[in-house]
Amino acid sequence: MAKSIVIRLIRVVTLLIGLSILTFSLIHLSPMDPVNAYIGGDSSASPEQIEKIKQYWGVDKSPVEQYLAWAKALLQGNFGISKLYRSPVIDIIQSRFLTSLALMGTAWILSGVIGYVLGMTAAMNRGKWMDKLIKWYSYTLVSTPIFWMGLILLIVFAVWLKWFPVGLAMPAGVMESDVRFIDRIHHFVLPALTLSILGVANVAMHTREKMIDILNTEYVIFARARGESKWQIFKNHGVRNSIIPAISLQFAYFGELFGGSMLAEQVFAYPGLGSTLTTAGLKGDLPLMVGIILISSLFVFAGNLIADILNKVVDPRMKGEA
Repeated sequence: MAKSIVIRLIRVVTLLIGLSILTFSLIHLSPMDPVNAYIGGDSSASPEQIEKIKQYWGVDKSPVEQYLAWAKALLQGNFGISKLYRSPVIDIIQSRFLTSLALMGTAWILSGVIGYVLGMTAAMNRGKWMDKLIKWYSYTLVSTPIFWMGLILLIVFAVWLKWFPVGLAMPAGVMESDVRFIDRIHHFVLPALTLSILGVANVAMHTREKMIDILNTEYVIFARARGESKWQIFKNHGVRNSIIPAISLQFAYFGELFGGSMLAEQVFAYPGLGSTLTTAGLKGDLPLMVGIILISSLFVFAGNLIADILNKVVDPRMKGEA
């Protein structure tokens, strides 16, 4: 187990190096000029001022020099300064990551619990109308783009019913110190609900298939012959054999969860890590973009690593795999 974890840690280091080089290369190959993207339509900036901005940001150097300077600073714990926010990148990531983490954490728990209950219900009622309804619901959700689901919820609950605000993480025009906790929850519901609804399908269908396999095993058939009720079979054999694979699947879902949060934050103008990454990409803020990509890669890697460890614990046949 320890050897497998060390190998995976080495892999993630090489992955992070490759990702940073790829991001630098793509930015420099793109037609986007970060200085023009920054000054936008401000035609009052003189050529001397533009040249000073280039020198200040270091964009007048070659890509290799820029990358090596950034990598050297990163090894010293310095992610650089954001060109857009004029603040240390690590400070921006910390503030945005907590917002996204609350959103993704809530969606992760809700989708896992609801999906597991639906999957177990479908399996225990295999072939009946409830099973068909849950399968139809899951297949529909799997084929639904997350931004489309967000727009539907926005139109129904924010525009038509006016139960929730249209966007943002707190009321507009209010000082952050004056924002109440209930206001934050009010703005939090629709983005979290969007992410949660779409994450249900995978867990529900996986749990259904796993539970059907369990119900067809010889020990469950023997339990039925011994007179155990449906509830006893569910409690004694179903839960304990299906809960760990379902949790493992949820950890492996971290990548999709982060991608989904980016779209949900864009739809609801929610100031999280995903919307900040989009802004950094559009404005050419390379230090901030690379910093967010590296942190998000570590986040996804942590989820996959936990999923692998759980799989090895559950299935001894996987212990020999690196």
